[in-house]
Amino acid sequence: MLKQYLNNILWLVMGVLCLTSCAKGYRVEGKSSVTSLDGKKLYLKALQDGDWMVVDSAEMLHGCFKMKGTVDSVRMVTLYMDEEGLMPLVLEDGKIKVNISNTQLRAEGTPLNDLLYEFIDKRNDMERAINEVERKEARLVLDGVRLDDIHDRLQHKVDSMALAMEAYVKSFITANYENVLGSSIFMMMCSTLPYPVMTPTIEDILKDAPLTFKQNPLVKDYVSKAKENMKLIEENKRLQENVATAQR
Repeated sequence: MLKQYLNNILWLVMGVLCLTSCAKGYRVEGKSSVTSLDGKKLYLKALQDGDWMVVDSAEMLHGCFKMKGTVDSVRMVTLYMDEEGLMPLVLEDGKIKVNISNTQLRAEGTPLNDLLYEFIDKRNDMERAINEVERKEARLVLDGVRLDDIHDRLQHKVDSMALAMEAYVKSFITANYENVLGSSIFMMMCSTLPYPVMTPTIEDILKDAPLTFKQNPLVKDYVSKAKENMKLIEENKRLQENVATAQR
């Protein structure tokens, strides 16, 4: 009986160890060269039902902070300092290295974080290139060059670069339909609009999107509001056309 009891205990312990070792866990290791952040509280927050919920927290001490925990599923979170959102992170299995400096915010070390910040770097480069052309336009105006000549010289280039950036963002979203990056970058793109609307790019993204992407709560809510707004815009347009016809 004693031998059987010990065997049962042994199998129980081995089962617990197996479950523990198989559990997926994240480890965030952050470094900062910004001395004013020492002593500040950092939080990982996830958007849930319209509210930012705290997932984890740590204090910045001597330029370093650490967080760790288990992950049931991969999720997008934002690193906050007090109430200020600093940077997005993908909370996934593995060690996530975060670097905070006056010139850079970056996360790397896990597959989706590497992919996210590769995207952010490239998009930022494209945006800087567009801004440089626009600054060149301003310099030409100050140099006395005619506005029409400046427009002929540079506007086509700016338009082409903007379209290239839009195409890059769209291709990234479609390539990541099946993971959290697709829906997260889609929502970031939509947040640049003054209010929810259906643009040709958004319609193209949704046209071929799988059901899992369309059923994402944030995406679903945005599309619902955008369609309502489009209906109101169409109704207002028809009303204006009817008034214009009646006044003829």
